[in-house]
Formats: sequence, structure tokens, C-alpha cells
Amino acid sequence: MIDIEVNKELIGSNGKMNLDIKLNINEGDFIALTGLSGSGKTTLLRILAGLEQSKSKIKVDNKIWQDNKKFLPPQQREIGFVFQDYALFTNMSVKQNLLYVNKDEKLANHLLELTELSQLENRNVTSLSGGQKQRVSLCRALMNRPKLLLMDEPLSALDPSMRTKLQDEILTLHREFKTTTIMVSHDPSEIYRLSNRVIVLQDAKIIKDGNAKDVLLKTSGSAKFSFEGELLDIVKVDVIYIAIISIGQQLVEVVLSEEETINLQIGSKVRVSTKAFSPNISN
Repeated sequence: MIDIEVNKELIGSNGKMNLDIKLNINEGDFIALTGLSGSGKTTLLRILAGLEQSKSKIKVDNKIWQDNKKFLPPQQREIGFVFQDYALFTNMSVKQNLLYVNKDEKLANHLLELTELSQLENRNVTSLSGGQKQRVSLCRALMNRPKLLLMDEPLSALDPSMRTKLQDEILTLHREFKTTTIMVSHDPSEIYRLSNRVIVLQDAKIIKDGNAKDVLLKTSGSAKFSFEGELLDIVKVDVIYIAIISIGQQLVEVVLSEEETINLQIGSKVRVSTKAFSPNISN
């Protein structure tokens, strides 16, 4: 069990705000941490890792990591941290990056085999692709068999097919090592596939906490699907209007009546939903 009480003043886009988080996390949970940029997600990870000072209480399996009298430095906390930018030692090979953390060569070989990196173990990390580098970063984070694995948008820079492959590998490693994991992500499909619990932050506060379906599914009533996107343009074609909307990595067109265009603004976030075969959009 991990008990967390975090309190820290932050400067957000709207000025000062107080990161005020109280959480109880079960051993072996996979937590997806999501929310708008600037809501405090990365700061929370850094506080848990001991990389940032705060007025917080953190207890892991009845061991105090931090309170008003005690503060364990990062190297004494049983954590692994996977950064978005890999943070690898560029003067070392793949295997050397792992053994720098822990000289357990058997564990290093096992992790490299699980992530299909064995044939690259002697390659310098600078010669690897983005997906390979992130695999090395993940393996290195697990070399000390951490009680808590922290990941800050580890797959956001990768293409969709590579993201899916690494999601599978992350889930395999999470289950084998039985590590409690907290991952920052904005990708709904990634959150759904990996997590058993989703926590949404807004203005440094928890606004939602539940499983992925309950937190992320936004259809209601008889709506068959519902997606959020950005309204890029509204084009008049004869007597109808066509809205061009960016949803994920795709553009979609939705036919509107003149009345439906009145309250829509270019650049605004909209929701596209449908009942049967008649889609409609709204702010």
C-alpha cells in the first residue's frame, strides 16, 4: 500500500495554485495519471521520486519516504523513473546502461530478452531508434526491481504502431515484476489498455478517480459514439455547411445546418457524437 498526501504551491497558466493530492494506491496497481497540461501531473511524479521538495507525506509499505521530519533522497527510494526523453547515458552501450544501475547481469539479460534487445546489447544507445531507446530506458528503470515505477508520457514521441508494441511490453513487464506503476498519459486507448485505475487532475486537484471506462467514456443516452476534437473550419457548400474537425491524427467532415453553425467557433473544442447514422457536433 502506498499512502500519499502531497501539498505544494505551483505556478500555473492562471497564476498560483496548490497541488493538493491525497491518494491510497494498492500494491500492483497500474495508475494512469491524466489531465490538461499544467495540472500538476509531472510535479506529482517528481515529488514521489524525491526530485522535488514539498510539504508531503509519502509512506510505502509502512516505510516513511517523506514527512515533516524525514526526507529520503531519490537513491534511497525504491523507484524506477522512465522519462519522455529517455535520459540514457550516451557514452555507454545498451547493456552498460542497465548494469550501471545494478550489476545483476542475469536480470539485465532477462530484461533485454523480454524487450527484444538482446542482439543490440553492445550497441551504443545513440545509434538506436526512438522505440529502442525507450525500451532501454524501461529496462534500466526495472533493474532495481522498484516498488514504484513512474513514467512520464514515455511513448508520446513514438509512432502509433511502435506505441502499441511498447504498450504490450510495458504490460508484460508490469505483470511479471508486479511493480506498482503510475504513468502520465493523454492517450485514451493507451490508458484503457494499460491501467486498472485512472486519476484525472485539473488545477492541481483530483477531479475524477475510477476505472478507464467510467472515467473516459463520454457517450450518454442512445448515442452510439462520442469523440472530442478541434473545429478547424466550417465551409459552405451550396445550401449546407461542412465542419472540418481534427480528432486524434485524423480529419473528419460533418454536415451541419445553418442553425447548428451559429454557436460554433473555429479553434474551439467540440464533441462529435451520433445516434445511429446521423452525427452531430456540439461545444
